[in-house]
Amino acid sequence: METSTEGPAEDHAGEAVPARAPAPRPAPVVEPAPAGSADAAAAGPADAMSAPADAGRAAAGDATTRAPEPEAPVAPPAAGPGATVRTPSGEAGPTARADVPGAGGEVRAAAPPSSLSPSRAGDFMQCPLLYRFRVIDRLPEKPSEAATRGTLVHAVLERLFDAPAAERTAPRAKALVPGQWDRLRESRPELVELFDGDADGERLARWLAEAERLVERWFTLEDPTRLEPAERELFVEAELDSGLRLRGIIDRVDVAPTGEVRIVDYKTGKAPRPEYAEGALFQMKFYALVVWRLKRVVPRRLQLVYLGSGDVLTYDPVPADLERTERKLLALWEAIRLATETGDWRPRPTKLCGWCDHRAHCPEFGGTPPPYPLPLAPVAPPAQGRMGPD
Repeated sequence: METSTEGPAEDHAGEAVPARAPAPRPAPVVEPAPAGSADAAAAGPADAMSAPADAGRAAAGDATTRAPEPEAPVAPPAAGPGATVRTPSGEAGPTARADVPGAGGEVRAAAPPSSLSPSRAGDFMQCPLLYRFRVIDRLPEKPSEAATRGTLVHAVLERLFDAPAAERTAPRAKALVPGQWDRLRESRPELVELFDGDADGERLARWLAEAERLVERWFTLEDPTRLEPAERELFVEAELDSGLRLRGIIDRVDVAPTGEVRIVDYKTGKAPRPEYAEGALFQMKFYALVVWRLKRVVPRRLQLVYLGSGDVLTYDPVPADLERTERKLLALWEAIRLATETGDWRPRPTKLCGWCDHRAHCPEFGGTPPPYPLPLAPVAPPAQGRMGPD
């Protein structure tokens, strides 16, 4: 999830904790991609991703896929292990322990985490206390212009593929921006506060114009007239043999006539520096692992499209990559489980703290976290040994 001058929207989560690239694998490639350069994964659905065309597609403007907001508790799906389920993306299970205020002022039940998404994994790696504030305490966060613009751009790029191939043009895409912004505001009324005090609408106009520029830049990186995505905004969920549930929303899945799968993610920020490229790919390897566990197909290519800088980062995974990712996630989940039981959520100060909404509750800034809303596991007393001679 890169850092930019706009602040840490979900696009930025990966760079905070760069992972070390496996030695035998070639480094990810960051390259400008000319229009029309979409490779073999440009055909329609194939058996490799056989979900119905609309299964798992998020509604336009669904900010849960972009902004790192608190998520509502969601009961575990009734389907068995490995099932793909169309459901809102939440991190908490149904067992309520206490009531805490949510982002809109409503009361939400606190519950132990029951699944892991790329954004929440990034939160814990960045700062365990941030993870607690978002997933367990569900503290409200103010909407940001950067994250909301990302949501808007994603909605436009998704809806553009509703049109016939020949009509997927830059002017048509830019024309979708105002309507998708209206839909987004209807679904998330709290976004009205983004432009408080903007009486003449000048700041909003600049913000919308920047969204249009990002949409237009996409046409220099990919040619949508040559693409027929198998899936857009696809919600996926898989249960590992360990019982850990992984879930997330993939921006786009392309499937070639030969069955090769490409996973594509749009980023509205700038491409990361080379030393952070592996960290940026963490999210994509997470998705590739879920697809592999669901469909027994290792995606042929992972592709990050950076609209902020006009770059494309690609990586071709192999099973060993995804096995390493799974081991990393299991270790991460064990750390989350331990912190949940003990209540030991330690802050990890970084340069990203300046953008955090929760400094008033953070001990690093003189704040006090709210009372922990979950029961703590009893601590076993130390074993008593036999006393020796004086």
